[in-house]
Amino acid sequence: MPCSNFSCNKRNQYFNFLCSVKAFLIMTSALYLEHYLDSLEHLPIELQRNFTLMRDLDTRAQAVMRNIDQMADEFMTNLKSMSSEKKKEKMSEIQQQYNKAKEYGDDKVQLAIQTYELVDKHIRRLDSDLARFESEIHDKVLTTTRTQEEQIATKRGRKKTKEKEKKKKAASSEEDTAVKAAAKRKKKTIGSGGASARQTKEEESPGLGTEVLDMPVDPNEPTYCLCHQVSYGEMIGCDNPDCPIEWFHFACVGLTTKPKGKWFCPKCTADRKKK
Repeated sequence: MPCSNFSCNKRNQYFNFLCSVKAFLIMTSALYLEHYLDSLEHLPIELQRNFTLMRDLDTRAQAVMRNIDQMADEFMTNLKSMSSEKKKEKMSEIQQQYNKAKEYGDDKVQLAIQTYELVDKHIRRLDSDLARFESEIHDKVLTTTRTQEEQIATKRGRKKTKEKEKKKKAASSEEDTAVKAAAKRKKKTIGSGGASARQTKEEESPGLGTEVLDMPVDPNEPTYCLCHQVSYGEMIGCDNPDCPIEWFHFACVGLTTKPKGKWFCPKCTADRKKK
């Protein structure tokens, strides 16, 4: 019967629905999972009740149809020997049986529609929750990507600044070396002259060397480390991107060689332990 096929389709839809729920449970967060499972708690019981009622109505309708067939056979067999009143009575009984079968069929269709709407309601909610969850995941990915790009840009800026500082220091060191070399050449030149000239130039040369060694530090040059001095010698950077100091002299933090893996300065290490 058509209603029986309709019931089979509902069972298939329910199976597909449960498969969709399983996929949803894998993807969704704990909050969505908890709320959705609460809404599904009574769904299997309601569906089982509707399927049981539909099967019972189907059994009754089939019994009525068999009774109608039997009554129709008897009517056709005894048609010639029946009076007109008997014919009307038999026709009325058959009509009542048809009406009863129709009522059973209508009730079964209503139950099937109710079952369909019940499952469809949960499917619509599942689609809505999935769309909301995907939107949240998309926003989270965009936020994470934007944050990472900002961090990379900040690190690149710091790297460029440090490279410029190193170049300035290298240029300053070359200038100091050139000045010292010039002073030495002047000493040698003076040494080939007279004793008085040698004495005069030797007095001037130390003054020049002292002036070079005592050159004031550029006030605009950045300072680092716990000692708040400019960059010199071997230095190590703190792996905390939010470290206020960033770079440290090996000697100031008790290092002789570069450590393996990530390294955190004493201040950041203390802050991490507090957390």
